[in-house]
Amino acid sequence: MNGLYTILLLIGSNIFMTFAWYGHLKLQQEHISDNWPLIGVILFSWSIAFCEYCMLVPANRIGFMGNGGPFSLVQLKVIQEVISLTVFAVVANMLFQGETLHWNHFAAFGCLLAAVYLVFLK
Repeated sequence: MNGLYTILLLIGSNIFMTFAWYGHLKLQQEHISDNWPLIGVILFSWSIAFCEYCMLVPANRIGFMGNGGPFSLVQLKVIQEVISLTVFAVVANMLFQGETLHWNHFAAFGCLLAAVYLVFLK
């Protein structure tokens, strides 16, 4: 169960992370944050990132072998990166309609899946 909780928390964390990192760009596109000073944009992003960390830290604690979880540190990082890029691709496609995925993006994702396979080899 710890593995499932870890992955679910990482998915939630990465949804918040993607909005923290790129949501302000969408607000700017929609002319919502045009007049915000840079510090306002940073504070807005940090407020979202706080929610990310509230999921990311427990995910790593629960999932890490040293705490009784099923994953090594390297496995946790590779899983997190694959989830991060998957969530980013979905969110970017939904929020930024002009951003399209091409064959090379899918090839790169295939390489990430190969990385997951390789880090789990005994």
